[in-house]
Amino acid sequence: MTNYQGQWLKLSPVAIIYFAVQFVKDVGNNLIYLLPAILVGYNQFSENGLAIISGLAALLLFVAISALLKFYFYQYRLTDGRVQIHSGVFQKNHIDLPFERIQNVRFEQPIFYRPSNHVCMLLDTAGSSKLEAKIIALSKGVAESLKQEILSHKTEQASSAETESTETEQEQLLNSRSVKDLVIHGLASNRIWIVLGALAPFFNSLSEKFIAGIENLGVDVDALMASSQYAFWQYVLFFLSIAFVVIAFMALISILGSVITFYDFKLTRSNDRYIRRNGFFTRHEVVMKLSRLQMIVYQQNWLDRILQRINLKFEQLGASLDRQSAGTSGGKIMVPSVTLSEADDLASDAWPENKLSAINYHPVSKRLAIRNTLIAFWLLIPLAIAFIYFDQAELSVAAGGLFILTTGLVILSWKRWGYAMDEQFIYIRKGLIGVNYRCFPIHKVQQTQLHQSWFMRRFQLCSVRLVLACGGQTLPFIKRATGEKYIDTCLYQVEALRKSWM
Repeated sequence: MTNYQGQWLKLSPVAIIYFAVQFVKDVGNNLIYLLPAILVGYNQFSENGLAIISGLAALLLFVAISALLKFYFYQYRLTDGRVQIHSGVFQKNHIDLPFERIQNVRFEQPIFYRPSNHVCMLLDTAGSSKLEAKIIALSKGVAESLKQEILSHKTEQASSAETESTETEQEQLLNSRSVKDLVIHGLASNRIWIVLGALAPFFNSLSEKFIAGIENLGVDVDALMASSQYAFWQYVLFFLSIAFVVIAFMALISILGSVITFYDFKLTRSNDRYIRRNGFFTRHEVVMKLSRLQMIVYQQNWLDRILQRINLKFEQLGASLDRQSAGTSGGKIMVPSVTLSEADDLASDAWPENKLSAINYHPVSKRLAIRNTLIAFWLLIPLAIAFIYFDQAELSVAAGGLFILTTGLVILSWKRWGYAMDEQFIYIRKGLIGVNYRCFPIHKVQQTQLHQSWFMRRFQLCSVRLVLACGGQTLPFIKRATGEKYIDTCLYQVEALRKSWM
């Protein structure tokens, strides 16, 4: 690799395939937003086969030209201890990344790279919530040389002994996921309700096409529905059967997504580093130094609770708890669908003193539920009265029903809230239908905030926000004295222990 120092280099031509596939994936990820345009276009051109073919051909041509242009304008080089990348067609992107800032070098290998043994090299930095740099297509040999170049520079600048020991340390397998576990994860994370909600505005159009499809099979739907030879329960059974088929189909898609994403999942430990590898079409590898671990999270939706499974997350610098790509993002390591004992073993391996599943949580004040109920009342009840005034009885009943539903959810959310603290950690529990448990060391708190509204001051309550490198966590509607104690404890430990947060 040293022969190419300072020279601008082009990617391998296989990068064209990557750019094309990435374009298609981006379109697929945003398909929900394109549904109206797709449905309108289909309704307009469904009977014109030539128009459909022409549209598809134009789309393929656009994808090909876009991929070629991205490949042409992409170049990179190593010079003076830095990685520099220039990319972009109309909007130019320039990355200048010193080796010293690179905390993690990892590889991805999409399935279409495997025949030619090419990889993508990903460079992460400390404190960044997004990928800092990505070299799209390198031969495996060149990528390994580049990695060694970066690591050797860091070794010369910092800790040679640490780097060498890390490289030679035997990896210890901490956890692996079977296909059965991934199937359970796919079932529990089924997003059918999100999909159905997104399709709701197009229900009439879709139902018409569904009925037309049935009639094409020779079934007279109007005669069937008007017929008196079938009992009411038979109609109910018919529609329930259709609903079951739809739900089963969506569940199958969710299971396939889980298996593809987490296929051959392995979590290993090498000295002070966690290494996660998974993926069917694209093999992902993420390395996390234990010192960078900011928070451990147990996540359970309602189905996870029934199945007695937990999604365990190790959150590190710059990670976001709300990102959906938990299984593949560089910001975190997620172990899907583990049992409680497996989750406790992994949490204890990272932080032996934590009591995440054994600590007793204190409830937050019931004033939180009262406040949120009052907000819903003042929003919905006047609306219901207004509907009555304008002779809209059905809408009035709907607004009243929505208030009752909202009140139930508010109470349920309040019951989920809980918090606790021991000598080393702070624990937070929250959720709605499901429940999440969070645990983080006190000394990793970087900022504290205490908030009191007029409503809170009347009852000597407050909300405390604790900010870590992976984001902020809030303790709402706790006693003022308790909030001050938590803040004082955080400030004392940060000052007294002076431990590194990364």
